[in-house]
Amino acid sequence: MSLGTTRRQGGRLEKSETAMAADSCPLLPEVPLSRFIVVGGGIAGVTCAERLATEFPSDDIVLVTASPVIKTVVNFKQVSRTLEEFDVEEQASSVLQKRCPNIKVIQSPVKRLKSEEHKIITEDGKEYAYEKLCLCAGAKPKLIAEGNPFVLGIRDTDSAAEFQKRLAKAERIIIVGNGGIALELVYEIEGCEVIWAIKDKAIGNTFFDAGAAEFLIPKLSAEKPKFPLVCKRTKYTTAESKNKGADTTGPGEIGSALGPDWHDGLQLKGAKELSHKVHIENLCEIKKIYLWEEFHKSGKVSLAFPKAQEDKNVMETEEEPWPVYVELTNGRIYGCNFVVSATGVVPNVQPFLDGNKFAVGEDGGLQVDKFMHTSLPDIYAAGDICTTSWEPSPFWQQMRLWTQARQMGWYTAKCMAADTLGEPIDMDFSFELFAHVTKFFNYKVVLLGKYNAQGLGSNHELMLRCTKGLEYVKVVMQNGRMLGAVLIGETDLEETFENLILNQMDLSRYGEDLLDPNIDIEDYFD
Repeated sequence: MSLGTTRRQGGRLEKSETAMAADSCPLLPEVPLSRFIVVGGGIAGVTCAERLATEFPSDDIVLVTASPVIKTVVNFKQVSRTLEEFDVEEQASSVLQKRCPNIKVIQSPVKRLKSEEHKIITEDGKEYAYEKLCLCAGAKPKLIAEGNPFVLGIRDTDSAAEFQKRLAKAERIIIVGNGGIALELVYEIEGCEVIWAIKDKAIGNTFFDAGAAEFLIPKLSAEKPKFPLVCKRTKYTTAESKNKGADTTGPGEIGSALGPDWHDGLQLKGAKELSHKVHIENLCEIKKIYLWEEFHKSGKVSLAFPKAQEDKNVMETEEEPWPVYVELTNGRIYGCNFVVSATGVVPNVQPFLDGNKFAVGEDGGLQVDKFMHTSLPDIYAAGDICTTSWEPSPFWQQMRLWTQARQMGWYTAKCMAADTLGEPIDMDFSFELFAHVTKFFNYKVVLLGKYNAQGLGSNHELMLRCTKGLEYVKVVMQNGRMLGAVLIGETDLEETFENLILNQMDLSRYGEDLLDPNIDIEDYFD
């Protein structure tokens, strides 16, 4: 007899023993079902949740985030058809819920995903069921040495605050990496010697060629503007992290990434009375990191900070003790107060892989198709956590940048809405042309299309225009057509070049006049 059945006894219905036992058992709590759940409080996740909240005003949109503060886009400006500028502001989740009353924020990291049951389980043990799920959990830093107290990765607000605190007492630091965070740090830091170790021949290899790097390098020794820009973002610090009084960026505590202006308002000043003092060690990586006692026993010798960038063959040794020493693959050893690991990020996929058969890209991200759908039913992904697997436009490539996080979050919400309503959807225009605007070394920097001739091999030519200290313009040409551009400084060429890349006009007849500063190229192609 099955649980809860009844039988007829003497003309009346009588419950079985098992049915009566079931009556005395407490019912299991019902798992709340949501039409949409978004995981991640960064730009991709918040943008996705906000868009869904607008599309479905009568539905509760659940946003699950590990951090008590979320990142949101403010001061958005559409510069051109594909270029956009915005600031990133940290807000308490209550601010988001006030702006979008149908967004319900749950503050807890996700512990596990049960894709077959359409459920997620948070660290506090609660379960949430979904009809459609969007994973926007971002990425985490690739630390060169896990667990070393003298190696710091900068990823979120708490790690940036920890960096500022350590820097205030530091006389020398070593920065490892050649991406955006490293570029910003070496320019912004004052009052501290900086050894910058990069594996490439030139700085900013992710964004620039050697010519652009040479254009920027003089800024490292020039005086910075005396009055820093006012920070555009409100900064929140969680009471929990204050109480702990320690670095909260361990493997289990990953906040959303910093904003593009993360260093504004932070005093990045060391313990010395000096301005910029940067020495670049190129074509090298970290071989070994020693604590003082280990280094002392090794009998090895460390080098003093080089007196001039040109004196690379004349290196003085030093006996001053440092808390930590770094041995580079070029054989040189430097002591420092601490090491900044700025060697990039890896998609934060671990909480979601166990027991789920996701297709994963070569870079470790969750593969998504052109509708941002992962390989599992009803699960989407956007931002740093995902890897695009569709055939891209000839002028677009995925890069884990703020602009793409916002675009992906917005587009994924549209895809989820279209699928729910059974409506068709076209690929968003933002995926037609790679377009990114940022600032390095206090210069405006615009990157368009195949700006570094990505994937073109030797079948291309470059055209350059450079005015020292003012502007650097590079365009990538193939068969007389523009495929990409790098614009450093206030060139006002971004919209014109964007159109030339998109419409693929044959520019052969213009030759070098294309970059002639005496010709108003904007009028040429209006």
